Amino acid sequence: MAATTSAYDPGPPPGPVPAAPRAALLVLADGRFPAGGHAHSGGVEEAVAARRVVDGATLEAFCRGRLHTAGLVAAALAAAAALGTDPVALDRAADARTPSPALRATARRLGRQLLRTARATWPHPELDALATAFPRGAHQPVVLGAVVRAAGLDGADAAHCAAYESVSGPASAAVRLLGLDPCDATRVLAAVAPAVDRTGAEAVRAALRVPESGTGALPAASAPLLEIGAEAHAGWPVRLFAS
Repeated sequence: MAATTSAYDPGPPPGPVPAAPRAALLVLADGRFPAGGHAHSGGVEEAVAARRVVDGATLEAFCRGRLHTAGLVAAALAAAAALGTDPVALDRAADARTPSPALRATARRLGRQLLRTARATWPHPELDALATAFPRGAHQPVVLGAVVRAAGLDGADAAHCAAYESVSGPASAAVRLLGLDPCDATRVLAAVAPAVDRTGAEAVRAALRVPESGTGALPAASAPLLEIGAEAHAGWPVRLFAS
C-alpha cells in the first residue's frame, strides 16, 4: 500500500504497553461510561415514531439490521484503529461510508466526547495526538479504536465493543421510548449476542487486510433507512434523543 501523509503524528512509540486487565473492555462497553452515548438512540427513536419498532420482536429485527450494516462498518473501523492504522485515513473512510450529514455530525460529536473522557481515564500520547489532529472530533469508531489501543487492549476488543454498542444503545433507548420491560430489552441483547460475536470476527478479518489493501478493504455495508431516518429526526423540533 502506498504511503499516505497526514497531520496526525503520535510521536515516538512510548514503549511497550503493559497488559491491561480484561475489565478495561467492560469499562468501555458499560453504558454508564461518560462518553455521551446515553443521549443517542442509534436511530430507534425515529423507527419508533414510524411504527417500525413497536415491541421486543421488532426491536430485535431493528438491532439485527443495524448490527449487520452500521455496526459492522463501525466495528471494522474501530479494529483497524486499534491495530494502528492511520486515523486520518480511517476518518476519511468513515466519512465515505456515512452519506447522512446528520450521522456524520453525530459520529464526530460522540468521538469528541469519547476522546475527552478517555484522555482522563487512560492518558496516552496517541490520544493527545488524535485530539490535536481532530479539533472538531474524529468519527467515534476511529476514536474508540485508538482508546482501546491506549487501554492496552486489541483489535478484537475494539471490534466487539463497537458491534455491541451498535445494538445496546438502541435497546436501552427503546425501554424509554416504548415503556418496554427492561427484561425484554435484555432478552433482545442476549438473542443477538452470537451475531455480535460473528460481526466482531468479520470486522477483525477486514481490518487485518488494511495494511496490504488499504481502507478499501473495510466493509461498506449500506443502511439507507437509517440514513434517511437520521435526516428526518434531525429536523424534529422536539425529540427525546439527540440522534
